[in-house]
Amino acid sequence: MSKPIRVRVTQVRSSIDCPRRQRATLRALGLRRRMHTVEKEVNPAILGMLRQVSHLVQIQIVS
Repeated sequence: MSKPIRVRVTQVRSSIDCPRRQRATLRALGLRRRMHTVEKEVNPAILGMLRQVSHLVQIQIVS
């Protein structure tokens, strides 16, 4: 069985002027403030969340 792909997500922009849904998506990803970083396993739900807030976060693939 192959290892699941993991990504490191860092919030690089503030969510102050963002719509409420985007702020809620950041919270659901576990991001609480600028420069906060979390690691997540990639699945379709996470990919959709990352697409929704791609302008606020930086994404790196973890080996």
